[in-house]
Amino acid sequence: MKRKKKGVAGQKKKDAPVPDGKGVIVAHHGIAVDILYESGERRKVKVKRRAGHVVGDNVVVKHQRLARLRRRTELCRRDSRGSVRIVGANLDVLGIVVSPMPLPTPGYIDQAIVAAREADLAPVLVINKGDLEESETFVGKISAIYRGIVDIFVVSAVTGEGLDGLELYLGPGVRSFFVGITGVGKSSLLNAICPTLDLRVGELYDAGNRGCNTTTVSTLHSLPGGGELVDTPGFNEFGLVDISTDDLAGFFPGFEEAMEESCHFRDCRHRTEPGCAVSELVERGRISEERYATYLTLYEQIEAGDTRFKTRR
Repeated sequence: MKRKKKGVAGQKKKDAPVPDGKGVIVAHHGIAVDILYESGERRKVKVKRRAGHVVGDNVVVKHQRLARLRRRTELCRRDSRGSVRIVGANLDVLGIVVSPMPLPTPGYIDQAIVAAREADLAPVLVINKGDLEESETFVGKISAIYRGIVDIFVVSAVTGEGLDGLELYLGPGVRSFFVGITGVGKSSLLNAICPTLDLRVGELYDAGNRGCNTTTVSTLHSLPGGGELVDTPGFNEFGLVDISTDDLAGFFPGFEEAMEESCHFRDCRHRTEPGCAVSELVERGRISEERYATYLTLYEQIEAGDTRFKTRR
Protein backbone atom coordinates (compact mmCIF):
# COMPACT_ATOMS: atom_id res chain seq x y z
CA MET A 1 0.00 0.00 0.00
CA LYS A 2 1.32 3.42 -0.98
CA ARG A 3 1.53 5.94 1.79
CA LYS A 4 0.17 9.39 1.26
CA LYS A 5 2.82 12.07 1.18
CA LYS A 6 2.73 14.36 4.14
CA GLY A 7 2.29 18.02 3.39
CA VAL A 8 5.15 20.36 4.10
CA ALA A 9 4.61 22.21 7.38
CA GLY A 10 3.43 25.75 6.84
CA GLN A 11 2.86 25.22 3.11
CA LYS A 12 0.02 27.41 1.85
CA LYS A 13 -2.68 25.97 -0.32
CA LYS A 14 -2.74 27.65 -3.70
CA ASP A 15 -5.84 29.66 -4.45
CA ALA A 16 -7.95 28.43 -7.32
CA PRO A 17 -7.47 30.63 -10.40
CA VAL A 18 -10.19 33.19 -10.98
CA PRO A 19 -11.96 33.07 -14.34
CA ASP A 20 -11.59 35.73 -17.00
CA GLY A 21 -14.58 37.97 -17.62
CA LYS A 22 -16.35 41.22 -16.80
CA GLY A 23 -17.92 42.09 -13.47
CA VAL A 24 -18.44 44.67 -10.77
CA ILE A 25 -16.67 45.05 -7.43
CA VAL A 26 -19.24 44.39 -4.70
CA ALA A 27 -16.95 44.36 -1.64
CA HIS A 28 -13.50 45.66 -0.74
CA HIS A 29 -11.38 43.94 1.92
CA GLY A 30 -8.19 45.98 1.60
CA ILE A 31 -5.97 43.42 -0.11
CA ALA A 32 -8.78 41.67 -1.96
CA VAL A 33 -12.08 42.49 -3.62
CA ASP A 34 -15.21 40.48 -4.29
CA ILE A 35 -16.26 40.54 -7.94
CA LEU A 36 -19.74 39.70 -9.12
CA TYR A 37 -19.32 38.42 -12.67
CA GLU A 38 -21.88 39.00 -15.39
CA SER A 39 -22.56 35.25 -15.20
CA GLY A 40 -23.70 35.64 -11.58
CA GLU A 41 -20.62 33.97 -10.13
CA ARG A 42 -18.94 35.74 -7.20
CA ARG A 43 -15.20 35.38 -6.64
CA LYS A 44 -12.52 37.00 -4.50
CA VAL A 45 -9.56 38.55 -6.33
CA LYS A 46 -6.37 39.75 -4.68
CA VAL A 47 -5.34 43.37 -5.32
CA LYS A 48 -2.66 45.72 -4.13
CA ARG A 49 -3.71 47.68 -1.05
CA ARG A 50 -3.36 51.04 -2.79
CA ALA A 51 -4.54 49.98 -6.23
CA GLY A 52 -7.41 52.47 -6.12
CA HIS A 53 -10.27 50.02 -6.70
CA VAL A 54 -13.58 50.85 -5.01
CA VAL A 55 -17.00 49.28 -4.67
CA GLY A 56 -19.05 49.89 -7.79
CA ASP A 57 -16.11 49.74 -10.19
CA ASN A 58 -16.74 47.85 -13.42
CA VAL A 59 -13.74 45.63 -14.08
CA VAL A 60 -12.31 43.09 -16.48
CA VAL A 61 -10.40 40.07 -15.19
CA LYS A 62 -7.85 38.60 -17.57
CA HIS A 63 -5.01 36.22 -16.71
CA GLN A 64 -5.54 36.77 -12.97
CA ARG A 65 -5.18 40.54 -13.39
CA LEU A 66 -7.78 43.20 -12.75
CA ALA A 67 -8.37 46.11 -15.12
CA ARG A 68 -10.75 48.90 -14.14
CA LEU A 69 -13.10 50.34 -16.74
CA ARG A 70 -13.80 54.06 -17.00
CA ARG A 71 -16.06 55.39 -14.24
CA ARG A 72 -19.31 57.18 -15.04
CA THR A 73 -19.35 58.94 -11.66
CA GLU A 74 -17.27 58.78 -8.50
CA LEU A 75 -17.76 60.08 -4.98
CA CYS A 76 -14.81 61.42 -3.01
CA ARG A 77 -14.32 62.66 0.52
CA ARG A 78 -11.45 64.13 2.49
CA ASP A 79 -10.83 62.68 5.92
CA SER A 80 -9.65 64.48 9.05
CA ARG A 81 -6.00 63.91 8.09
CA GLY A 82 -6.45 65.56 4.71
CA SER A 83 -6.26 62.34 2.68
CA VAL A 84 -8.54 62.09 -0.36
CA ARG A 85 -10.55 58.90 -0.64
CA ILE A 86 -12.78 57.69 -3.46
CA VAL A 87 -15.57 55.85 -1.68
CA GLY A 88 -17.86 54.69 -4.50
CA ALA A 89 -18.09 54.52 -8.29
CA ASN A 90 -20.79 54.58 -10.96
CA LEU A 91 -23.37 55.93 -8.53
CA ASP A 92 -26.69 57.69 -9.17
CA VAL A 93 -28.01 58.74 -5.75
CA LEU A 94 -26.36 59.88 -2.54
CA GLY A 95 -28.60 59.05 0.42
CA ILE A 96 -27.68 61.26 3.38
CA VAL A 97 -28.91 59.39 6.45
CA VAL A 98 -29.53 61.48 9.56
CA SER A 99 -31.40 60.92 12.81
CA PRO A 100 -32.44 62.75 15.97
CA MET A 101 -29.98 60.56 17.89
CA PRO A 102 -27.11 61.00 17.24
CA LEU A 103 -27.52 64.43 15.65
CA PRO A 104 -25.56 65.22 12.48
CA THR A 105 -22.40 67.23 12.97
CA PRO A 106 -22.59 70.92 11.95
CA GLY A 107 -22.38 71.38 8.19
CA TYR A 108 -22.51 67.62 7.48
CA ILE A 109 -25.73 67.69 5.46
CA ASP A 110 -24.73 70.76 3.44
CA GLN A 111 -21.29 69.39 2.61
CA ALA A 112 -22.77 66.06 1.52
CA ILE A 113 -25.32 67.80 -0.73
CA VAL A 114 -22.63 69.97 -2.33
CA ALA A 115 -20.42 66.90 -2.84
CA ALA A 116 -23.29 64.99 -4.44
CA ARG A 117 -24.16 67.81 -6.83
CA GLU A 118 -20.53 68.32 -7.80
CA ALA A 119 -20.23 64.58 -8.51
CA ASP A 120 -23.43 64.66 -10.60
CA LEU A 121 -25.37 62.55 -8.09
CA ALA A 122 -28.90 63.20 -6.87
CA PRO A 123 -28.82 64.00 -3.13
CA VAL A 124 -31.67 62.71 -0.98
CA LEU A 125 -32.23 63.10 2.76
CA VAL A 126 -33.22 59.96 4.68
CA ILE A 127 -34.34 60.77 8.23
CA ASN A 128 -34.16 57.51 10.18
CA LYS A 129 -35.56 56.68 13.65
CA GLY A 130 -38.87 58.38 12.92
CA ASP A 131 -40.36 56.27 15.72
CA LEU A 132 -38.47 58.14 18.46
CA GLU A 133 -40.34 60.73 20.52
CA GLU A 134 -37.85 63.48 19.70
CA SER A 135 -38.09 62.82 15.95
CA GLU A 136 -41.04 65.16 15.39
CA THR A 137 -39.07 68.25 16.38
CA PHE A 138 -36.02 67.10 14.43
CA VAL A 139 -38.03 66.30 11.29
CA GLY A 140 -39.72 69.70 11.47
CA LYS A 141 -36.40 71.51 11.70
CA ILE A 142 -34.76 69.56 8.86
CA SER A 143 -37.83 69.84 6.63
CA ALA A 144 -38.04 73.60 7.18
CA ILE A 145 -34.50 73.95 5.82
CA TYR A 146 -34.41 71.43 2.98
CA ARG A 147 -38.03 70.98 1.84
CA GLY A 148 -38.29 71.73 -1.87
CA ILE A 149 -34.51 71.56 -2.24
CA VAL A 150 -33.95 67.79 -2.02
CA ASP A 151 -36.26 64.80 -1.63
CA ILE A 152 -36.83 63.88 2.02
CA PHE A 153 -37.92 60.50 3.38
CA VAL A 154 -38.86 60.03 7.03
CA VAL A 155 -38.41 56.36 7.87
CA SER A 156 -37.99 53.93 10.73
CA ALA A 157 -35.93 50.79 10.41
CA VAL A 158 -37.73 49.51 13.53
CA THR A 159 -41.39 50.01 12.55
CA GLY A 160 -41.01 50.07 8.75
CA GLU A 161 -42.53 53.56 8.52
CA GLY A 162 -41.81 55.24 5.19
CA LEU A 163 -39.77 52.38 3.75
CA ASP A 164 -42.15 51.70 0.85
CA GLY A 165 -41.62 55.16 -0.59
CA LEU A 166 -37.86 54.95 -0.13
CA GLU A 167 -37.67 51.53 -1.80
CA LEU A 168 -39.65 52.86 -4.75
CA TYR A 169 -37.22 55.77 -5.09
CA LEU A 170 -34.26 53.37 -5.02
CA GLY A 171 -35.78 51.19 -7.72
CA PRO A 172 -34.48 49.51 -10.87
CA GLY A 173 -31.51 51.13 -12.56
CA VAL A 174 -30.55 53.19 -9.49
CA ARG A 175 -27.29 52.64 -7.63
CA SER A 176 -27.33 54.43 -4.29
CA PHE A 177 -24.70 55.23 -1.73
CA PHE A 178 -25.68 55.86 1.90
CA VAL A 179 -23.59 58.13 4.11
CA GLY A 180 -24.18 59.25 7.66
CA ILE A 181 -22.35 59.61 10.92
CA THR A 182 -21.83 56.49 12.99
CA GLY A 183 -24.97 55.37 14.78
CA VAL A 184 -27.70 56.79 12.53
CA GLY A 185 -28.75 53.27 11.53
CA LYS A 186 -27.60 52.78 7.94
CA SER A 187 -27.11 49.03 8.37
CA SER A 188 -30.44 48.76 10.19
CA LEU A 189 -32.12 50.46 7.25
CA LEU A 190 -30.49 48.08 4.81
CA ASN A 191 -31.61 45.13 6.94
CA ALA A 192 -35.17 46.47 6.87
CA ILE A 193 -35.11 46.96 3.10
CA CYS A 194 -33.41 43.63 2.43
CA PRO A 195 -33.91 41.33 5.48
CA THR A 196 -31.89 38.43 4.04
CA LEU A 197 -28.66 40.41 4.49
CA ASP A 198 -28.76 40.31 8.32
CA LEU A 199 -26.04 42.94 8.72
CA ARG A 200 -24.67 43.45 12.23
CA VAL A 201 -25.93 46.57 13.98
CA GLY A 202 -24.67 48.34 17.09
CA GLU A 203 -25.89 50.40 20.01
CA LEU A 204 -25.32 54.02 20.92
CA TYR A 205 -22.77 54.92 23.52
CA ASP A 206 -24.28 56.62 26.56
CA ALA A 207 -21.67 59.38 26.55
CA GLY A 208 -22.70 61.91 23.94
CA ASN A 209 -25.08 59.48 22.21
CA ARG A 210 -22.44 58.67 19.62
CA GLY A 211 -22.71 55.48 17.67
CA CYS A 212 -20.63 52.35 17.57
CA ASN A 213 -19.46 51.63 14.03
CA THR A 214 -20.43 48.07 13.08
CA THR A 215 -19.79 48.29 9.32
CA THR A 216 -16.09 47.81 8.55
CA VAL A 217 -16.19 46.85 4.86
CA SER A 218 -17.91 48.70 2.01
CA THR A 219 -20.32 46.38 0.22
CA LEU A 220 -22.73 46.62 -2.71
CA HIS A 221 -26.11 44.93 -2.28
CA SER A 222 -28.91 44.19 -4.72
CA LEU A 223 -32.29 45.34 -3.42
CA PRO A 224 -35.52 43.37 -3.81
CA GLY A 225 -37.01 46.24 -5.83
CA GLY A 226 -34.27 46.04 -8.43
CA GLY A 227 -31.91 48.81 -7.32
CA GLU A 228 -28.47 48.57 -5.74
CA LEU A 229 -27.19 50.12 -2.53
CA VAL A 230 -23.71 50.54 -1.04
CA ASP A 231 -23.30 50.10 2.71
CA THR A 232 -20.24 51.81 4.17
CA PRO A 233 -18.55 52.53 7.51
CA GLY A 234 -19.90 55.70 9.14
CA PHE A 235 -18.32 58.99 8.14
CA ASN A 236 -18.29 61.37 11.09
CA GLU A 237 -16.84 63.98 8.75
CA PHE A 238 -17.55 64.64 5.10
CA GLY A 239 -14.58 66.74 4.03
CA LEU A 240 -15.10 68.28 0.61
CA VAL A 241 -12.70 67.26 -2.15
CA ASP A 242 -11.89 69.41 -5.18
CA ILE A 243 -14.75 71.72 -4.22
CA SER A 244 -13.81 75.31 -4.97
CA THR A 245 -15.49 78.38 -3.58
CA ASP A 246 -17.15 78.67 -7.00
CA ASP A 247 -18.61 75.18 -6.58
CA LEU A 248 -19.92 76.02 -3.12
CA ALA A 249 -21.48 79.24 -4.40
CA GLY A 250 -23.27 77.35 -7.16
CA PHE A 251 -24.27 74.16 -5.31
CA PHE A 252 -25.10 75.32 -1.77
CA PRO A 253 -28.59 74.12 -0.80
CA GLY A 254 -30.97 77.03 -0.36
CA PHE A 255 -29.45 79.33 -2.98
CA GLU A 256 -31.42 77.85 -5.89
CA GLU A 257 -33.74 80.86 -6.20
CA ALA A 258 -30.75 83.21 -6.28
CA MET A 259 -29.15 81.13 -9.04
CA GLU A 260 -32.29 81.57 -11.14
CA GLU A 261 -32.24 85.35 -10.68
CA SER A 262 -28.43 85.47 -11.11
CA CYS A 263 -26.00 87.87 -9.52
CA HIS A 264 -24.55 90.96 -11.20
CA PHE A 265 -21.13 89.30 -11.45
CA ARG A 266 -20.83 85.82 -12.93
CA ASP A 267 -18.10 84.87 -10.43
CA CYS A 268 -20.00 86.24 -7.41
CA ARG A 269 -19.02 84.55 -4.15
CA HIS A 270 -22.12 85.84 -2.32
CA ARG A 271 -20.19 87.78 0.30
CA THR A 272 -19.56 91.50 -0.27
CA GLU A 273 -20.05 91.75 -4.04
CA PRO A 274 -22.51 94.42 -5.26
CA GLY A 275 -25.63 93.16 -7.03
CA CYS A 276 -25.50 89.78 -5.25
CA ALA A 277 -28.82 87.96 -5.59
CA VAL A 278 -28.12 85.91 -2.44
CA SER A 279 -27.50 88.98 -0.30
CA GLU A 280 -30.70 90.52 -1.63
CA LEU A 281 -32.72 87.41 -0.75
CA VAL A 282 -31.19 87.43 2.73
CA GLU A 283 -32.28 91.05 3.20
CA ARG A 284 -35.79 90.16 2.00
CA GLY A 285 -35.97 87.18 4.37
CA ARG A 286 -36.17 84.63 1.55
CA ILE A 287 -32.89 83.10 2.76
CA SER A 288 -32.50 82.88 6.52
CA GLU A 289 -29.61 84.49 8.36
CA GLU A 290 -28.78 81.07 9.81
CA ARG A 291 -28.44 79.47 6.38
CA TYR A 292 -26.33 82.34 5.12
CA ALA A 293 -24.06 82.08 8.19
CA THR A 294 -23.63 78.34 7.49
CA TYR A 295 -22.62 79.13 3.92
CA LEU A 296 -20.04 81.69 5.05
CA THR A 297 -18.58 79.20 7.54
CA LEU A 298 -18.16 76.52 4.85
CA TYR A 299 -16.75 79.13 2.48
CA GLU A 300 -14.06 80.07 5.01
CA GLN A 301 -13.27 76.39 5.63
CA ILE A 302 -12.80 75.75 1.91
CA GLU A 303 -10.56 78.79 1.56
CA ALA A 304 -8.45 77.67 4.51
CA GLY A 305 -8.37 74.10 3.20
CA ASP A 306 -7.25 75.17 -0.25
CA THR A 307 -4.31 77.05 1.26
CA ARG A 308 -3.39 74.20 3.59
CA PHE A 309 -3.38 71.47 0.96
CA LYS A 310 -1.57 73.60 -1.62
CA THR A 311 1.14 74.19 0.98
CA ARG A 312 1.30 70.45 1.70
CA ARG A 313 1.73 69.58 -1.97
